Amino acid sequence: MALLQRVAALLFCAAAFFTVGCSKSPTAEAAAPDIPAVAVAKVSVEDLSHDLALTAEFKPFQEIDVMAKIAGYIKEIKVDAGDRVQQGQLLALIEVPEMADDLRRAGAAVERANAEAARSADELRRAESSHEIAHLSFERLSGVSQKRPGLIAQQEIDDAHSKDLVTEAQIAAAKSGQAAAREQSRVNQADEQKIKTLMEYTRVTAPFTGVITKRYADTGAMQTQSTPVVRLSQNNLLRLILPVPESAVPTVRIGQQVEVKVPTLKRSFPGRVARFSEKVSSATRTMDTEVDVPNPSLLLIPGMYAEVSLNLDRRNHALSVPVTAVDREGANGQVMVVTPNNRIEARQIALGLETARSIEVRSGLNEGDMVVVAGRTSLQAGEEVRPKLASLKP
Repeated sequence: MALLQRVAALLFCAAAFFTVGCSKSPTAEAAAPDIPAVAVAKVSVEDLSHDLALTAEFKPFQEIDVMAKIAGYIKEIKVDAGDRVQQGQLLALIEVPEMADDLRRAGAAVERANAEAARSADELRRAESSHEIAHLSFERLSGVSQKRPGLIAQQEIDDAHSKDLVTEAQIAAAKSGQAAAREQSRVNQADEQKIKTLMEYTRVTAPFTGVITKRYADTGAMQTQSTPVVRLSQNNLLRLILPVPESAVPTVRIGQQVEVKVPTLKRSFPGRVARFSEKVSSATRTMDTEVDVPNPSLLLIPGMYAEVSLNLDRRNHALSVPVTAVDREGANGQVMVVTPNNRIEARQIALGLETARSIEVRSGLNEGDMVVVAGRTSLQAGEEVRPKLASLKP
């Protein structure tokens, strides 16, 4: 009998256990609501900037073909391609043998003119001396005649007066001769200086500091005024000529700092907007804008390509959200905000500057608010959700 009681008790316990286990089956769990998880991002404060990427080719700040002022044979050329030269440095010597003869002839003409000027000065002094004696003699005779009339014949007085006038005219002629001699001396000196200046042109020098990028002539070659000797480039400062689109033209300003990326070197360099054409091309609807890039170590080579980030607009310490969180309509937009009690709230916001990743919020949100960044179409206002902070990679 006791054995039967034990078996009955075990059967009762098993039935009870089975009943409890079935009450916790998936049927009971299905009755519990399923709360969806949503990806969210926090509203934050950051510096926003709208940049325009433009590509261009480095050009020398200035580049010229150095020409000889006079024609002649190249006596010596002192530079070659790749040489760095300083302003005023001798590049080549031009030989013009007949110019030395011209210089000697001009020097002789100057000496002859100076001698003629000295002779005319002596003539002037002699004329002045003769006039002084003749004038003094005439005055004495005139004085005696006035005091004692009839003592001196009138013919003698007239001869003295005539001699006085003649010597006075001789002084005027001597002065004119002296002036002509001096003028001729100045003309000859100018001719001599001209030849000396031309002699200086036999020295071909660098007009500015730079790099010789090409050599056109060799020693002994005949050089004319229309053929260059070398090409000189100023590479310590380079230019980038950017085709700025018409829509971005109003944002360009002189002195604007830009970042210049050089893919070949995998480096960035500072640049500055130095000048622009102030004219939009009718063919391309762009305005040429020049950026100066310092290159003191000559690491950058003309011809390299560079990418310039031209800042069109900037907002410092701006309240922003990811672009993927906003349904934009012009200057306004709508976001899904997760409230502190994990409920969805649709909120209207005013928008500002937009970048590739973020967009400025002018009103409608506060720093730290959580906004839904994905799957908004399946959500309803007031719906309970489980927010999961998303990692937004740039």
